[in-house]
Amino acid sequence: MRAWPLLLLGCAGEGAPPPLPAVPADFPELPAPPDNALTPERIALGRRLFYDKRLSRTGEIACASCHEQAHGFADPRRVSVGVEGRTGDRNAPGLCNLAWGTSFFWDGGAPTLEHQAIAPIKNPLEMDLTLTEANRRLAADPEVLAAFRQAYGEPPSEATLPRALAAFVRSLVSGESRFDRHRRGDAGALSSAEKRGLAVFEGEKAECFHCHVGWNLTNNAFRNDGAAAGDPDLGRARLTRQEADAGKFKVPSLRNVAVTAPYMHDGALATLEEVIDQYDRGGRGHPNTDPTIRPLGLTAAEKADLAAFLRALTDEAFLTDPRLGPPR
Repeated sequence: MRAWPLLLLGCAGEGAPPPLPAVPADFPELPAPPDNALTPERIALGRRLFYDKRLSRTGEIACASCHEQAHGFADPRRVSVGVEGRTGDRNAPGLCNLAWGTSFFWDGGAPTLEHQAIAPIKNPLEMDLTLTEANRRLAADPEVLAAFRQAYGEPPSEATLPRALAAFVRSLVSGESRFDRHRRGDAGALSSAEKRGLAVFEGEKAECFHCHVGWNLTNNAFRNDGAAAGDPDLGRARLTRQEADAGKFKVPSLRNVAVTAPYMHDGALATLEEVIDQYDRGGRGHPNTDPTIRPLGLTAAEKADLAAFLRALTDEAFLTDPRLGPPR
């Protein structure tokens, strides 16, 4: 089956909101693990928790504090700010179409969205809260407790809390950009400049398509795309302990890329133009830079057209859909 049933994103006291659009017919079927099949109740609960600041030790931040809908569920700051002003060293990437992801975090440290949901809550630089305390707080709220029982048949726990958050993130499907309309046959969806930029993107001169491939514009692999020569972040090598993985980070999807600045794992590049210039130069000098990252020799016109195409990857409806925003 390719069509996805209509999902309601309601919460207790909100009434009955309209259903989410179906997953586009040209996307693969939306997957979910057997123990966390998507239901309207689970998605609605996850949405509620995504915006709940009680999941941070000091009540300062929620998941949504570092993943803003208007920015493609990314953070417009170079690095996110956690409790008591603490900062990390990586940029918070956008969230969309992660249901089809194969690993999560820049270094792939989480194998599932359920694992990913736990880490920011426990991380002392982010939400800095034990799961025991998080679940105690949630269980003390009668409405939230009732929502957990409706969604999972049991109260908040170390099993149900991450499942609920993962259910909401799994429902963040983005597939209605002008690029999508173009690939579905709408000849007028892209401007002339954007079509030229698509040709650059798919051409052997720029070679963008080798990593940002397919309907979701990522191969889900890990690459050193020309990180800074002195970058202390080991990237994938932090987990594998393999020197060959030094400076490798997950290839992100380019969907909504125009609104997810700043860019790269360290948030070092502020604009799409800076990103294009870095690739055109062949990276920032890391000794483990992937061999496909080399000086490109793009002209000023090719760079401008490529930037125009990347801006056509924005799904405006996704960025403004009130069903994905904070519950009323």
